[in-house]
Amino acid sequence: MKKPKYQRVLLKLSGEALASGGDGILNFDFIAEVAKEIKRCVDAGVQVAVIVGAGNIWRGRQGTGMDHCRADHMGMLATTINALALQDVFLRVGLDAKVMTSVEIKAFADVYTARDAIAALESGKVVVLGGGLGIPFFSTDTAAALRAAEIKADCILMAKNIDAIYSADPKVDPNAVRYTDLTYLEIIEKNLRALDISSATFCMDNNIDSYAFGLADPKNIYRAVMGEAVGTAIHN
Repeated sequence: MKKPKYQRVLLKLSGEALASGGDGILNFDFIAEVAKEIKRCVDAGVQVAVIVGAGNIWRGRQGTGMDHCRADHMGMLATTINALALQDVFLRVGLDAKVMTSVEIKAFADVYTARDAIAALESGKVVVLGGGLGIPFFSTDTAAALRAAEIKADCILMAKNIDAIYSADPKVDPNAVRYTDLTYLEIIEKNLRALDISSATFCMDNNIDSYAFGLADPKNIYRAVMGEAVGTAIHN
């Protein structure tokens, strides 16, 4: 049996991905397909942490003139809703899953610490991270980078709504170049919108590898973990 390329990964799921193809904020049939692929990874011996965004519920400062901090606090709460939904589906497909949040919500989840997250991963649990970093002005991309460093993940798997990183939006620009390999410096210099600049800089400074791929086919999660070429590798 082929061995996984990575032993511990942080999978970043956008909130929009959780609503993919559905009529509401969550498409539980699609989430179940994602959960099954994560279970394949865990069954192959891979430790998986998941960090989730909130774009299906709350995206940016949607309220006119809304205070930036308050809007970001709403986003953090929305990521926690998504984290609990993921946990529910994970448990139903046979995954032992623990939700951890960056801010204290004792009735719903454990408070995140790197030590407790690593212990849970090593015991075979999937750790679902909600609340972002717990502070405003930082995106889920940046939260993913920091958490990956803290839990010593081998790679950040960025499941996106497009199959790779392009020089421009391929839906708008038919001449957009599809990249299979990029450095963080190239992302910054080319001003690619694959991830925000603070995240790219942090990953570059801390030598954290990332891999971006499309989530339209959830099987790409397992393929990426096994080292198959299904997207764009990002590194120093």
